[in-house]
Amino acid sequence: MTEKTAKVINSLGIHARPSSLIVQTAIKFKSSVQLVKDGASADAKSIMSVMMLAAAQDSNVVIRAEGEDEVEAVDAIFKLFELKFNEE
Repeated sequence: MTEKTAKVINSLGIHARPSSLIVQTAIKFKSSVQLVKDGASADAKSIMSVMMLAAAQDSNVVIRAEGEDEVEAVDAIFKLFELKFNEE
């Protein structure tokens, strides 16, 4: 299992558009990918699951993956957070 903690730095948090980008990225990988915020876990391949995390600006989200391409999956999703989901 591979995991990294990312901080939500875009001002609007993880709303519909960032959720969609996360899902579009996660489904490219064979690994199981989860996002965890305050103990709540979400399937990163399900837009409704990701949106239910309600991750606002300054939230910490653990990106966790398990499978043959887990490192690449975590890194790709972490990069979305770093780029502020291309919003700012």
